[in-house]
Amino acid sequence: MTTTKPSAAETAATIGANRDQLIQKHPWLVDQSLSKRDWMAMERQFYQATFKRSLVMERGQGVRVYDDNGREYLDLVAGIATNVLGHAHPNVVRAIQQQASQLIHVSNLYINERQVELAEALYDLSGGMRSFFSNSGAEANEGAIKLARKFGRVNRNGAYEIISMDRSFHGRTLATTSATGQQKYQDTWRPLADGFKQVPFNDLDALKAATTEKTAGVLIEAVQGEGGIYPASTEYMQGLRAWCDEHNLILICDEVQAGMGRTGKFFSWEHMGIIPDIVTMAKGLAGGVPIGAMLAAKRADIFEPGDHGTTFGGNPIACAAGLATLRTIVGEGLVEHAAEMGDYLHGRLEQLAQKHDIITGTRGLGLMRAFDLSEARAQDIMDRALERGLLITNAGLSTIRFVPPLIIQPSDLDEAIEKLDAAFSAL
Repeated sequence: MTTTKPSAAETAATIGANRDQLIQKHPWLVDQSLSKRDWMAMERQFYQATFKRSLVMERGQGVRVYDDNGREYLDLVAGIATNVLGHAHPNVVRAIQQQASQLIHVSNLYINERQVELAEALYDLSGGMRSFFSNSGAEANEGAIKLARKFGRVNRNGAYEIISMDRSFHGRTLATTSATGQQKYQDTWRPLADGFKQVPFNDLDALKAATTEKTAGVLIEAVQGEGGIYPASTEYMQGLRAWCDEHNLILICDEVQAGMGRTGKFFSWEHMGIIPDIVTMAKGLAGGVPIGAMLAAKRADIFEPGDHGTTFGGNPIACAAGLATLRTIVGEGLVEHAAEMGDYLHGRLEQLAQKHDIITGTRGLGLMRAFDLSEARAQDIMDRALERGLLITNAGLSTIRFVPPLIIQPSDLDEAIEKLDAAFSAL
């Protein structure tokens, strides 16, 4: 039986038809970046319902972001305290591009140069703490909890409990949710992980009363972020440090939101004149690229090979971005700038509070600020501000939070207050 070989034209037609069928079945195979798509509808269809959101962000530059319709917004959220250098900072972009062309990933089976360089920088800035890198703040806190538990096993007869604070936030893994002192984050996931208890913030007597032979350490934010921007008092933090020393406990400071110079010091605990045993970092550490860090002072630096690990943590791209971010913050004096801009923002918020009675109080440190409302209308304020091209966020139903990029200028803050004033007037 003789078969006829398809012509080149017939073969091409068949391939084309097959390709069209494949694309029709899997449209994502084709780059559609230039086409207008219904992103909200697609999100509802393809993404799990973990967020309520409607704004589609397309690009950013400095302290501004732009949605898919080209509308501009002044960004005082900064990726929730993450974009410390604003958007698309040239130093970070350059570092990412250069590193991506050389080495993207090798795992932690081998040394990568950027990881060691970033660890060196943090060693210097922390006064001699060594680093372990992960991918997020929750992972950094998980590592700190494990390290504190090992310390308790070795040095406190198997102690394993961690005391944290009411109103705290430490992450969304099961262990860090258990360490978080906010019921709304915990209720769905009960029973929580064993070995965690919370006490009132800024109450040293309560912490002392909660300490037992099972206590391995204390986990605290020197400035509570998600809980509403509450700084700890100097007396409390110094008393806490002394208590931990007296009872051989590990003091862990969660700097995920308050670190990287945001409060006018590189670490927020520097305001209180203490040095913790373990420090956790994330958010702004790499200027928007995912990274976490767990730093240990000599007393707590007891991990051994095999105790802890990660595949992606401290990858070359994240560490290159982190190093560029640190060099920019320190080299351009942005810690000092954050202190100055924080004072300026505080003054402008005080003026706003005098004009609108619904604002009941302002607080914070550096560029980590908040005010409370006499009514649960934080979302209404956020919505009215959004309509006027201003991005702000909340910390609960009646608290508005400000964590802008460290590069923000007085004129930007003046613009933000003007838009906020209009938002309040529109209530």
